[in-house]
Amino acid sequence: MAAKKKAKPAHHKTRKPAGHHKPANSNEPHLSSRPTWQGQLRLSLVSCPVALYGATSRTSDISFHLLNPETNNRIRMVPTDPDTGPVERSDLVKGYEISKSKYVILDNDELKAVKLETTRVIEIERFVDEKEIDRLYWNDPYYLLPNEDSGVEAYTVIREALAEAGRIALGRVVMHTRERMVALEPRDKGIIVYTLRMGDEVIPAKDAFSDIPASRPDKQMIEIARKIIEQREGDFEPEKFEDRYENALRDLIRRKQKGEKLVTAEPVEEDNVIDLMAALKKSLKAKGGKPAAKRARA
Repeated sequence: MAAKKKAKPAHHKTRKPAGHHKPANSNEPHLSSRPTWQGQLRLSLVSCPVALYGATSRTSDISFHLLNPETNNRIRMVPTDPDTGPVERSDLVKGYEISKSKYVILDNDELKAVKLETTRVIEIERFVDEKEIDRLYWNDPYYLLPNEDSGVEAYTVIREALAEAGRIALGRVVMHTRERMVALEPRDKGIIVYTLRMGDEVIPAKDAFSDIPASRPDKQMIEIARKIIEQREGDFEPEKFEDRYENALRDLIRRKQKGEKLVTAEPVEEDNVIDLMAALKKSLKAKGGKPAAKRARA
């Protein structure tokens, strides 16, 4: 009797996200080749493998290294014990300070033992209206993508259900050693996930503004200020915004690289407003340049 062949285990093909094929030295924002998090997206009994990718990028930011001016060598940040001297980074442990110089020591195995289901699963718990979430609570945006071909259908079902419901889904996920609330929003063919700040992370606005007088300013001043606002109304066009400070830094670096003589800019004089009404009227006459044209609504 011929021996039975062992069945091969099912192979789940991992999807590679599109949109990250950019040159390594490109300053254009692009999707990372490595996800921030991988796991399952679950709505009741429906689930699918997914991965989170950062929706923003800081690859174009200028960064500086600390150098020894005598040798131009980069400085090494060596962990140092004030009593015994340098320590190997791999030998370090984590400690939580309970009082001055007294710690509860935790090793990596103990930290890994603190596992929640949300370490590997985004469980959708409820659905809310977007307007119910104060903008103070919105944090970082991510793209949530299907991580295996086998899960694409379930992913699109969840996305379409979210789109038709017109609601924001709330769930939880463990990222960077913390459990975070997340908001899921359907967008185009996919889902955007925003991490949300917890209640104990947000300072109430009333506490921050408590010392500001409640009295209402002069009505005419408010009217002039409103006219200034109307003059400057326009569309939100992020592609037209640029970091002028970063551009100035790049120009400074280019000029110094070419050996040009650098000229120190004169400090900007502060304009202390004494007559607020006169300043408002002057601003209204100046108009502050043409506002961006409003697009006609369909």
